[in-house]
Amino acid sequence: MHTGNMELRHDWTREEIAALFALPFNDLLFAAQTAHRKYFDPNEVQMSTLLSIKTGGCPEDCGYCAQSAKFETPVKAEKLMSVEAVLAEAKRAKEAGASRYCMGAAWRNPKDKDLESVCQMVEGVAALGMETCVTLGMLTDAQAKRLKSAGLDYYNHNIDTSPEFYGKVISTRTYQDRLDTLGNVRNAGINVCCGGIVGMGEARTDRIGMLHTLANLPDHPESVPINMLIQTEGTPVHGTERLDSLEFVRTVAVAKIMMPASVVRLSAGREQMSDETQALCFLAGAGSIFIGPKLLTTKNPAKERDDSLFARLGVRATTLAEKTPRRHQAAE
Repeated sequence: MHTGNMELRHDWTREEIAALFALPFNDLLFAAQTAHRKYFDPNEVQMSTLLSIKTGGCPEDCGYCAQSAKFETPVKAEKLMSVEAVLAEAKRAKEAGASRYCMGAAWRNPKDKDLESVCQMVEGVAALGMETCVTLGMLTDAQAKRLKSAGLDYYNHNIDTSPEFYGKVISTRTYQDRLDTLGNVRNAGINVCCGGIVGMGEARTDRIGMLHTLANLPDHPESVPINMLIQTEGTPVHGTERLDSLEFVRTVAVAKIMMPASVVRLSAGREQMSDETQALCFLAGAGSIFIGPKLLTTKNPAKERDDSLFARLGVRATTLAEKTPRRHQAAE
């Protein structure tokens, strides 16, 4: 299959995506790295940090989530953090090398009074010179516009999986609900961060369906996090057979080929990945990782391990001041 044309497309067929997944591994990675180099420096990776600003007690029943109130998990419900506490954590993240700060709240959708506190957090993080991202659940059009007025750079709202598999994982909100929130975010002029989770027992056809949905949106998400399921005792998907590492790398590579100008983010699951698997993900076009001791409520690799891996690979961390987006330079 010809993969050399790196035009931004929004008319992918599932058959074309299946053909990408079926490519010999070396050919797939070569095509993905070629696509990546058209838009990004291949030896730079952005460092982001994710903080849970409101943990647990969520009324949703997302089968992978330790923060659902419907499951007996080790996570205990906590109140929304204070603005001051969040900004103190953001300063520490910046000092550790993070250039993007992401804040997550375990809500179905934010109440307007809580949204005002989040907007203060966004303004404070932006004042530190960091990119801002939040994930708060479903948003109305007015709430998205309020976040935009606070200076929010990115809103994360994952579609999680394919439309066909979605109902086996979540029943408390629909696939269309997620797409509606993405539309509200896009209409407000906020960058979209949207990806999914693999390793939940889905078939390759579901990974194809997830990427089909993402790449055929009117605009590709600027950020596409690919998460490996982190299994938490008490959640319905706990005990699911772990996804093969090379299949995970294939998913990253296909996402990059389909959405070459987007930052494909190597997100949850790095703690369980070998250095070699992570290196293959960078070769496949992953351009961002999360640093820090925790990802919301789960463990993340230690800074020393990341520093060692980056040194051995000759990869450097991107800072906002150094970033030279090539998104609009593809015609060169």
